[in-house]
Amino acid sequence: LPSLSLPMLFCFRKNIHLLLNVFLLAAWGAVLLVCRLYWMGNKPPNFSNSDNPAADSPSLLTRTLTFFYLPSVNVWLLLCPDTLSFDWSMDALPLIRSVADWRNLQTLAFYSGLLALAWFGLRTRPQKAKGKETNGKAHCTSNGRNGHSNSNGHEAPHASSAQNGTRTPHHAGTLLPTTENVVVLSLGLMAVPFLPATNLFFYVGFVVAERVLYIPSMGFCLLVAVGMRSLYVRVPRRGYRTVLLGCSAALVLMFGVRTMLRNRDWRNEEMLYKSGIYVNPAKAWGNLGNVLKNQGKMEEAEQAYRNALYYRRNMADMLYNLGLLLQENSKPSEALHYYKLAIGSRPTLASAYLNTGIVQMNQGRLEEAKRTFLTCADIPDENLKDPHAHKSSVTSCLYNLGKLLHETGHQEEALSVYKEAVQKMPRQFAPQSLYNMMGEAYMRLNKLEEAGHWYRESLRAKPDHIPAHLTYGKLLALKGQKAEAEKYFLKAIQLDPTKGNCYMHYGQFLLEESRPLEAADMAERAAQLDSGEFDVVFSAAHMFRQASLNQAAEKYYGRAANLRPNYPAALMNLGAILHLNGKLQEAEANYLRALQLKPDDTITQSNLRKLWNIMEKQGLRTAGP
Repeated sequence: LPSLSLPMLFCFRKNIHLLLNVFLLAAWGAVLLVCRLYWMGNKPPNFSNSDNPAADSPSLLTRTLTFFYLPSVNVWLLLCPDTLSFDWSMDALPLIRSVADWRNLQTLAFYSGLLALAWFGLRTRPQKAKGKETNGKAHCTSNGRNGHSNSNGHEAPHASSAQNGTRTPHHAGTLLPTTENVVVLSLGLMAVPFLPATNLFFYVGFVVAERVLYIPSMGFCLLVAVGMRSLYVRVPRRGYRTVLLGCSAALVLMFGVRTMLRNRDWRNEEMLYKSGIYVNPAKAWGNLGNVLKNQGKMEEAEQAYRNALYYRRNMADMLYNLGLLLQENSKPSEALHYYKLAIGSRPTLASAYLNTGIVQMNQGRLEEAKRTFLTCADIPDENLKDPHAHKSSVTSCLYNLGKLLHETGHQEEALSVYKEAVQKMPRQFAPQSLYNMMGEAYMRLNKLEEAGHWYRESLRAKPDHIPAHLTYGKLLALKGQKAEAEKYFLKAIQLDPTKGNCYMHYGQFLLEESRPLEAADMAERAAQLDSGEFDVVFSAAHMFRQASLNQAAEKYYGRAANLRPNYPAALMNLGAILHLNGKLQEAEANYLRALQLKPDDTITQSNLRKLWNIMEKQGLRTAGP
């Protein structure tokens, strides 16, 4: 027993470095696996049925035949990579549902060839007396030694024999591994790295993926090389060997050209997705639509999305993307239609609920928007493809619901919804807007300390969040901390000098501080920067009026009325400033238009009566009774 343990101990000590490396590699792999599981919420990944249709099939026969067929498809991609694609999901490879499907012959041929290669590599050959083939080289043996023998049976002297008292060392030629061993190694390189992708141990989220063939392709190339060399050794004639070398060169050339052509497809996303239209048109057109949209080619992107839906009508992501594109192109009704189709296709798609609610809010359908946001908030976060994105969308739904309640005067309900959003928001969610709106709700409830706390939290989450600077500045001004408030207004302007809203808030602060000329200057800057924003232009007109700059006020009230020609307040204020500026008939026309839109407005009625009195005294014709 001791005599056996000593060699084992020596072997262990000799290989301890190798064993340590293997242990460290295994430990590091385990750590990565644990981290991956933790990031996924300690749950296995969830794949949609379109990612791996065979795994979702209820038929055992379909699953079995398809999964047996897929390795042969991968081998064919190695043998003849004429058709390649970035994605093979959905219907790129139809399922094999019957034994009569001709593709089963391909499966049978593949496994027959695989077994033949395995048998060739693993079989044991009897030792030959005269020589042993080693990867195409023969080594003669005599008396149990490699070397030459003379005719008398005496061994010829080796170069390592002593000559003149000097012994020259003999270096034996390095023997190449046998063909059988190389075949086994090649099959191992092809099979072992590919095993996790076979759906044998667990279902994977793809049907065929070219990326899983990178390492197996090494074994494939090695197998082709050893096959060519074996043929070269066995071919007796020189002409045949020349033909074989020519075929090998042609093979390398063809695969090299194919690699160059495929590299062109991978040059950018647009070319890559276009190259996959033949294999997977639905997925390729959809991804191409995303690329075209990012390039600003909206019409082409819309057509690409519609092409994708032509091939597969129930793709929730594509329906949602098309709806989003239409919403951005000011087609809210059509966008709403596609959002609802996306929800019908995937009832757990929270982002579709979010944008549906936003469109409904913008259309003034507040009750419908409220129901949509509440439905989104109640979606369970289990068995989702992307739980983090889902939680972000749910948090955004709650944020918009709280904003809706805030704008309709339900501050307590809004705060309750905001608090729920804070509890549900994932770590990657940017909370600054949520915190700022909580501060706004507390401000409406006159709870200044709580409001200040959430404004500061918003600034802590994002120190350059401009709305929080403005709202916190207003709070400080309300609390009498004027100098500190002005710093926050100026900081907001410094963060984004092109944002007219910042100048507007600072102008209102200056107006309250009885600095009308400075306020008017801020108002003019704001109106110039955001000339298309009604609120900014309308507020600027107010400031000019309060600063007694009536001509400037008239100019900006006119712009505001042009921006919203059916807004009674804009028309009434335009009429009032025209009244003050002595343009009585124009003032009358605007008063009357405002009353058509809002007949019960007592202020407009009073102003109009005063105007008519003045016009009658001046002998002007009025439209009144």
